[in-house]
Amino acid sequence: MRKVNISSHAKNRKSLKGGKKTVKVLIFVYFCGTNLYKSNTMLVKRFGVSLEEDILNALDEMVKKNKFPNRSRAIRNLIKGTLVSEKVDKNKIVAGAIVIVYDHHKRELNNKLMGVQHDFHELILSTQHVHLAHDLCLETIAVKGEAQLLLQLADKIIATKGIKHGKLVMTDIE
Repeated sequence: MRKVNISSHAKNRKSLKGGKKTVKVLIFVYFCGTNLYKSNTMLVKRFGVSLEEDILNALDEMVKKNKFPNRSRAIRNLIKGTLVSEKVDKNKIVAGAIVIVYDHHKRELNNKLMGVQHDFHELILSTQHVHLAHDLCLETIAVKGEAQLLLQLADKIIATKGIKHGKLVMTDIE
């Protein structure tokens, strides 16, 4: 375990003046120097990015619109989205959710949905059914498998007559 000189960190930070905040920050600083902290998080690397002014303005608007805490989080989100798209293109294993909204009074719709889900049972982790109104339901289907198979499953479910709206969201699992 590496020792961290807490007092030198505290002297360099104006925000570390007394009270509970000092204790929390000092504990954080201490754990940053331990293997315990590093084993549970990924190390963050810093780098510079050069952007044209209009792209930077668009990034700032995206940060504001999506309520990201900073530009780094927005850039991280964009990169992650691109990486997930590449995994889908390469048919890698991904996880996701299919969300559908439908009228459960629609004739035979529940049986059709159940049939499709049984045909793809190896991809479905769980389902959650929520009643939004007397005849309107929302179903969330948690899925995991090859990206192209998840797309096929989602297409079959969303194309089922009686589905008002549906969407598949995927993410990588690494």
